Formats: sequence, structure tokens, C-alpha cells
Amino acid sequence: MTDPGRSGDDPRDAELIAQWKAGNQRSASELVQRHASALARFAVTCGEREDIDELVQDTFVRAFGSLDGFRGDSSFRTWLFTIERRLVMDRRRAARRRPEGVEIAETDAATEFDALDELMADEAQSKVRKALDRLTPTQREVFLLRVSEGLAYKDIARTVSTTEGAARVHYHNAMRAIKEFLDA
Repeated sequence: MTDPGRSGDDPRDAELIAQWKAGNQRSASELVQRHASALARFAVTCGEREDIDELVQDTFVRAFGSLDGFRGDSSFRTWLFTIERRLVMDRRRAARRRPEGVEIAETDAATEFDALDELMADEAQSKVRKALDRLTPTQREVFLLRVSEGLAYKDIARTVSTTEGAARVHYHNAMRAIKEFLDA
């Protein structure tokens, strides 16, 4: 089964956005249902391990709060990825500003990714995971947005705030690094 709204402009998203703007609250629920799992996966690819559900929820809150500003230059999903990426960066900046002596309790956030990790226990996938961990954060983001989400380079560039050419270079370098690691 394919993931709805996975690639390109999805006419159903445009329809749901128009319905939401017209006051149909159920359309917002359908938009969340269509895109929440992809946002959770993307949060994990950005290195987030805690409060994934909260991050996804915050992404939708921010998106629905500024939906009038969505121009449709990219797909709705790409726009959501961009919002979520900015929220992740905001979280990291806030964590760096926190005084050193402050302890943050770690919680075991149950996410879809945790269940997926248990299924991916075989040796080959473990080796791929190690290869991904060796990539720079930008290479990992670009690679996973291209491979896991099927985004076009122009949408990846918008999501990670770079040029389309740079997104292609990051993807190429990630592929080369992964191949070299797997061949070693």
C-alpha cells in the first residue's frame, strides 16, 4: 500500500485544505492522518528520539495556524517537513541555551519507529543503519527524504534550506559513503 500524499502535489491535499479553510474541521483530521507517520519518520531521521508525537503535533499546530500563508510552491507534505525541520532546529537551540546543571529526565517515547526497529534486527539492515549514522546530519536528511519519502530534489532543497544542486551533491555523497561502508 502506498503512502497517500507521498510524492508531488496531491490534489486530495488541496481539496482538504480548501475544506478546512471553509470551516470543515474533519478535513484537518484527515490531513493529520495522511501525513503524521511521514513526519514521525522524518523527525527520527533528523536525530530526534524523544517526544516525537509532540513534535508532529506542534508541526500541525503551526501549519494550521499559518495555512493562509501556504502558497502551494511545494507540496503540502514538503511544507510540513520544512516546518518540522525548523521546529527541530528550534529545539536544539533551546537545548544549547539551557544551563549546564539542569537535568532532563529521559523517557522512553513509544513511536512507530521503535516497533520498526525491532523488526529490522537482521544483520544487513543493521549494517545500513550504521552506515546512515556515519553520514552528516544534512546527508542523512537528504538521503532519507529522497529514499524513504520519494521527494524530488527541489522539494528536498526547500525542506533542508539549500539549493537543488546542493541537495543532489549531498545525496550523491551519502550514496557513495554508504556504498563504501557496505563494501568494507
